[in-house]
Amino acid sequence: MEFSHQDDNNNLSLTKFESMLKTNNVLFFDSNEFENIINHYLEIGKIALSKKAIKLGLEQHPTSLNLKLFQIEIHVLENKLEAAEKLLDALYTIEPANEEVYIQKANILSKKDEHQKAINTLKIALELSHDHNEDSSDLYALIGMEYLFLDKFENAKEYFIKCLEINLEDYASLYNITYCFDYLDQNEEAISFLNQYLDRNPYCEVAWHQLGKQYFTIKDYTKALAAFDFAIISDDSFVGAYLEKGKVLEKQKNYIEAIENYKITLALDEPSSFALLRIGHCYEKLNKSDLAVQYFYKTVHEDPLLDKGWIAITKFYNKKRNYHKALHYINKAINIDCDNVIYWKLYAQINHRLNLLEEAERGYKKTLELGNFELPTWLSRGDILINLGEFEAAVYNLIQAAEFYPETPEIEFRLAGLYFSLHQSEKAHYHLKNAMLLDKEFYFILEELFPKILNKPTIKKIISDSKKSSH
Repeated sequence: MEFSHQDDNNNLSLTKFESMLKTNNVLFFDSNEFENIINHYLEIGKIALSKKAIKLGLEQHPTSLNLKLFQIEIHVLENKLEAAEKLLDALYTIEPANEEVYIQKANILSKKDEHQKAINTLKIALELSHDHNEDSSDLYALIGMEYLFLDKFENAKEYFIKCLEINLEDYASLYNITYCFDYLDQNEEAISFLNQYLDRNPYCEVAWHQLGKQYFTIKDYTKALAAFDFAIISDDSFVGAYLEKGKVLEKQKNYIEAIENYKITLALDEPSSFALLRIGHCYEKLNKSDLAVQYFYKTVHEDPLLDKGWIAITKFYNKKRNYHKALHYINKAINIDCDNVIYWKLYAQINHRLNLLEEAERGYKKTLELGNFELPTWLSRGDILINLGEFEAAVYNLIQAAEFYPETPEIEFRLAGLYFSLHQSEKAHYHLKNAMLLDKEFYFILEELFPKILNKPTIKKIISDSKKSSH
């Protein structure tokens, strides 16, 4: 239990204990006092002080079962599972019907990833539990969590629902229930459950918020909006409800009202980069460019690591065809995160537009190195290498591309043109015939990239034969 100003006895125990630690004078506490002191330190995360209290407690009360259970809890926290099990086995021989023994045993099994065994053990604790209220609720929640570890979402949901039946305001369980519904793609079932829950607890902002999110998922924006409004009526400082309401209003193209809701979140809480970014996008949709870019700047100022902010600024200037400014901001973004594949792709595209071919090639190469294997990335890099006269590198690039996209006419025509340019006739003929068989429509690639080779008699013959065979 936590110490509060009203609880003079507990405050006195804590003050007495901390005074004893400072003076090294050993004072006597009864076992309940030690339990409260240990619990207090555990709840506020002061493990070292809780360990001192356990040590002194066991020196004064060596037979106290609860103090030994605290000792086991600390061992589990510190991953000293063998020591915990040894102590637990000793306790089990003394009190085989103590539910706390089973809870700690389950805790150890869970730490060992033996989640089904942990569930079986917690079910024994549940049978031993005489209190069918709060203690049972805690046990149901622990079983639910173990089922989540096993990805058994139906079972997990069942146990979290039991928690909610005992305590209607157990919002942690409510979140876990909707998490299970979401994972199982059971939106309609989630909506039905939440509506039934709201019949019993109509002013629960958490439930209205979750209901709104379910309606949003199934694209019922009118009902989603109503749910978020009820969440706000239940708690007019609920930031999450205003954010979600803003998202719905955006979907309905009601950008002015969406902006108003996002701005409320900025007044209620620390500015969130998500809200700032959405406001920027709304102003962009309203063709208020100056305001849009102002909020994109605010987004990256608030969270320099949010890639969506930098991407928004870069794309904003891209659309305006202000490629130099777009390049300036994508360079800034790359300086902050040099492993972001989207940054490098934009960097390559902008340099390409500015006809800075070597920089564009570097960008596409980096994009590929970071795992973006889309066909346009391979082709764009290949075309730049062709323009730079680096035919061998272009061939190597396209052969790599063909591993991901075999039998692709855009690759085959380019390889044919490259091999003709490199005077490797056999390979050139093979790729050209293959390209014509796959799709003659892409013949324009040769006209655009390799106009000098089109007059070769061998090429004319392959093209002619191919056209005849298709008639």
